[in-house]
Amino acid sequence: MEKSCSLLVHFDKGTPALANEIKEALEGNDVPAKIDAMKNAIMLLLNGETLPQLFITIVRYVLPSEDHTVQKLLLHYLEIIDKTDGKGRVLPEMILICQNLRNNLQHPNEYIRGVTLRFLCRLNETEIIEPLIPSIISNLEHRHPYVRRNAILAVMSIYRLPQGEQLLVDAPETIERFLSSEQDASAKRNAFLMLFNCAQDRAINYLLSNVDRVSDWGELLQMVVLELIRKVCRTNKAEKGKYIKIIISLLNAPSAAASVVYECAGTLVSLSSAPTAIRAAANTYCQLLLSQSDNNVKLILLDRLNELKSSHREIMIDMIMDVLRALSSPNLDIRRKTLDIILELITPRNVNEVVLTLKKEVMKTQSGELEKNGEYRQMLIQAIHSCAIKFPEVASTVVHLLMDFLGDNNVASAMDVVIFVREIIETNSKLRVSIVTRLLDTFYQIRAARVCSCALWIIGEYCLSLSEVESAITTIKQCLGDLPFFSISEDEEAADSSKKSQQATSITVSSRRPAILADGTYATQSAASETAFSPPAVVQGSLTTGNLRSLLLTGDFFLGAVVACTLAKLVLRLEEVQPSKIEVNKASSNALLIMVSMLQLGQSSVLPHPIDNDSHDRIILCIRLLCSTGDAVRKIWLKSCRESFVKMLSDKQLRETEEIKAKAQISHSQPDDLIDFYHLKSRKGMSQLELEDEVQDDLKRATGEFVKDADDANKLNRIIQLTGFSDPVYAEAYVTVHHYDIVLDVTVINRTKETLQNLCLELATMGDLKLVDRPQNYTLAPESSKQIKANIKVSSTETGVIFGNIVYETSNVLERTVVVLNDIHIDIMDYISPAVCSDTAFRTMWAEFEWENKVAVNTTITNEKEFLDHIIKSTNMKCLTALSALEGECGFLAANLYAKSVFGEDALVNVSVEKQADGKLNGYIRIRSKTQGIALSLGDKITLKQKGGS
Repeated sequence: MEKSCSLLVHFDKGTPALANEIKEALEGNDVPAKIDAMKNAIMLLLNGETLPQLFITIVRYVLPSEDHTVQKLLLHYLEIIDKTDGKGRVLPEMILICQNLRNNLQHPNEYIRGVTLRFLCRLNETEIIEPLIPSIISNLEHRHPYVRRNAILAVMSIYRLPQGEQLLVDAPETIERFLSSEQDASAKRNAFLMLFNCAQDRAINYLLSNVDRVSDWGELLQMVVLELIRKVCRTNKAEKGKYIKIIISLLNAPSAAASVVYECAGTLVSLSSAPTAIRAAANTYCQLLLSQSDNNVKLILLDRLNELKSSHREIMIDMIMDVLRALSSPNLDIRRKTLDIILELITPRNVNEVVLTLKKEVMKTQSGELEKNGEYRQMLIQAIHSCAIKFPEVASTVVHLLMDFLGDNNVASAMDVVIFVREIIETNSKLRVSIVTRLLDTFYQIRAARVCSCALWIIGEYCLSLSEVESAITTIKQCLGDLPFFSISEDEEAADSSKKSQQATSITVSSRRPAILADGTYATQSAASETAFSPPAVVQGSLTTGNLRSLLLTGDFFLGAVVACTLAKLVLRLEEVQPSKIEVNKASSNALLIMVSMLQLGQSSVLPHPIDNDSHDRIILCIRLLCSTGDAVRKIWLKSCRESFVKMLSDKQLRETEEIKAKAQISHSQPDDLIDFYHLKSRKGMSQLELEDEVQDDLKRATGEFVKDADDANKLNRIIQLTGFSDPVYAEAYVTVHHYDIVLDVTVINRTKETLQNLCLELATMGDLKLVDRPQNYTLAPESSKQIKANIKVSSTETGVIFGNIVYETSNVLERTVVVLNDIHIDIMDYISPAVCSDTAFRTMWAEFEWENKVAVNTTITNEKEFLDHIIKSTNMKCLTALSALEGECGFLAANLYAKSVFGEDALVNVSVEKQADGKLNGYIRIRSKTQGIALSLGDKITLKQKGGS
């Protein structure tokens, strides 16, 4: 078995020093050379060399040295050499060292005394320690605190040795006396730690007799006190009340350090569920959130508040404004986490205050020129959107402010605003008139094609009165500018130069990339449709030309098709509200002229790319519609479109309410709640806090919260048989997967009638798995068993394999026997969990992620919906496609699935299946991720499971 090591030194294997050179340097009088030689000797020893010839040289030439560095290196050397022979007896030459250690413990210099005492903490040989006991005890009274604090640690480690209690019979009494008279904070902490580890009752007595002074003790000692309280309360729940009082007094102490206050709050939450205690802890976290400048600390505090939110939501609701103050931090991760917590704590009582704060934050993003302002504004807009959907009454206070950002240079932020406006105008009919008026006023400021498209749809659907329709048509005409869009009489040279400058000023029109549509098919989109544009200088007229004209001249004909549809709707609506036929015909002919001009522009040589077929067909359809209108067509254009939007909104709302219901059902343990008459409880001089804590404990006991054991059937599923029943050694493992590590609990049973010696469980891993512990050797009596734990670190989400063998010796066989174990496959499903993201975020990630794994559908299942459900269950993913979109029998199905790993990696899956004439399913499942491991592992999992078996 390998020795345990208490010293780690970096070692460059390139140039190992020779033993003879080290010996020569040690025998010389040059101190720096001696120091280097000692360092080299220590490195060689740590790397498995034995160097037995050096010991006498060191005793002769290094022991007498007065240099402090040499003496410290000598102690390191003594720490790592073998001090016992093969049978465990102390080597006789160690007597020479014993005398040197005694001299060091009586040395006039306190540093030498201190490092020697520190060295004794790591010594296990009682024969060497025994003669030094009087010197160690005498150092407890040394004038220098450095010596005293190390003397206490030496006493503690000696007392904890197997024969320690015989060596230091009265150590606890000595340390207790020492503790009452000691003034140095660090020495007091070490003394209390010694009592905590070796004589817990004395530590408790000391704490309870000094309750009033706890808040004045040093930070180090207070941390040990909290550790003691946690340990005592776990074993003796009845005593909890008096210890909680100590924690509360520490929390309220004005001089308490931040680390102590944080630990106090954590201890309080773990010990008590009383509202007073939870409120005190939440308050503490909020104060630390404002006072601490380190971003990592703030993120940890927000995690703690998030945990409190899930278990004590009612108390956290009162703290919402304190948590909101964390938005003052410039870090985006902190702001995102804060907004996530806030959005789940909003109630009708506090929504107005929260929205007011968010509005102020949005205003701030306008003034400051911080680089991440656009992204932060987008987060705030999404948060306000969420509030306005849950509580429609606040929409009126924010919608007009947010509409100022329709022309935002950050396209994503402007897009969020326009989607918010689209939802509010439908769900909040009182605001329709004011939103339409404001939208028409600010339409010319919009700079991005996608935002323009959505705004035009809103104008086409919600302009209902005569004045609104006329105003909308005028606004669109102004934004398109004078017709035609280009001059036909231009000669070719002018057309060429115009084309070149067009390309220079528009943003990467020619860069086209495929985008994933909602049904899983690809479409080509130009990058100009995603980025804000710089207005082309060649546009006819002045630079103040309308935004629609500028975007059309960059070649964005999808927007042209949207303009045509909007004009068609507006003209159809004008026919309903305008009594004068002449005005209607005038508007209709103007609209037709605009549509024809767009088609001419698309087919001309002025632009680098001609109009795409889809947009061409759409504009032609609008022209035909205006030339001959039928009632059926009018109904489709003016009513059906809005109806499908309303259906989409109601589906979204239904999904959200179902999720809330599902969450609410999980929290109840039992159908019948306990009625607790706590006024009838015996109070016996209990404080209000203790009484609350008792009530909460009773409630927990009644609702089964204390017994949250996972069901045994699930445990049995995780047991893996490693060897056969006929093997001399039977082994099985219980695999527990935590976030970043795997614990194997291996039971080894000796099936033979012989004692197995040096039995060792040797494991190796494949994939991103790493063994933490070195294997130990065990001796196993006949027909006895042993539990062996093995820890394995996991560094990424991919399927890993653990394999290995059990090696042992028996008394009558010279060779070692090897039993090969079954492989343990670590399932990727343990690391990924269903998650939710917006369609936009899904498509963005789909375009960005470089790893794709395409799996052909090969299954015995014949129903598309059933196949999708099977894939969702097998991959532990969330279906992002709405249920309403999957209804009906059309023989084709496309759905997007999403999951997140514990390492924060995203897994995207697109399922596209089609039913063949013979009833079989055909198609592909495409998996995309940022890393190769997750894409390959998920692909393997799907290939394995898609047949339809278990």
